Amino acid sequence: MYVITGATGNTGRRITEALLAAGHPVRAVSRNAGNLQPLVEQGAEPFVCSLDDNDAVLRAFDGARAVYAMIPPNYGAENFRAYQDQVAEAIAQAVEAAGAPYVVSLSSLGAEHSEGVGPIGGLHGLEQRLNAVPNINVLHLRPAFFMENLLHQVGIIQKIGGAGSPLRENLRMPMIAIRDIAAVAAERLIQLDFQGIAFQQLLGERDLTLAEVVSVLGKAIGRDNLPYVQFEYEDFGRSMRNAGFSPDAAALMIEMHQALNEGLVAPAEPRSPENTTPTSIEQFAQVFAAVYRYQDTQQDT
Repeated sequence: MYVITGATGNTGRRITEALLAAGHPVRAVSRNAGNLQPLVEQGAEPFVCSLDDNDAVLRAFDGARAVYAMIPPNYGAENFRAYQDQVAEAIAQAVEAAGAPYVVSLSSLGAEHSEGVGPIGGLHGLEQRLNAVPNINVLHLRPAFFMENLLHQVGIIQKIGGAGSPLRENLRMPMIAIRDIAAVAAERLIQLDFQGIAFQQLLGERDLTLAEVVSVLGKAIGRDNLPYVQFEYEDFGRSMRNAGFSPDAAALMIEMHQALNEGLVAPAEPRSPENTTPTSIEQFAQVFAAVYRYQDTQQDT
């Protein structure tokens, strides 16, 4: 039995579908029963619970041979790091109680740091807590900046006529498509070829600057020479709070962007065939353009 947390999320759904397609039994864990239905129709066993509910997570993990562990976002949490720690503790306790010998966790570049990296510090906590489980084989996936984060630019472009974020325009960093993270996670879960405590960085197809990214995205939506604006941290934090982030979560997001700008969240090893994934920014730009066109249509109706 494979137990997949966040099974209706961006990585969890794809992993669940890949395991089911390969003929494996999967228990899909999610907070929302309705969102689980498409996976149930494909053969998954549903389990509805919140991952900060220790007793429910213990039941969800019962009989698991392998677990995909991740911390679902809860940016409205008054104390976001406390929420992350609570979920990490529930997962680790459930893994140990179930005697599950294999875990693949969704972590991040920069998770070697416990502080100064915003929400990534909570992923450091998840790693450390899982590492303390006896007789475990755990693989921590440390992907780069998600290309899907760029979809937030759709609304920004429509509002101000250009792209923008707190990141430096000339900051060169790896970016990865979520589908590539899920593909690696599913493969490693199927193979179960890791032992002890292991790490795998995932660095996307190539490193990019925001200037390069915005140029590619601009061309995809028919807006050559799309400008880029670096936002002040204070303005960025205000926009996060207006979007429903708690003051604590917004402050952590500012901290993470500062860490990116200062090079604290960066690969710990050189790029290689093992940590390079296939989806390019040009390929992702087609997804971006489709979302942009859809939003344009919605505004016109």
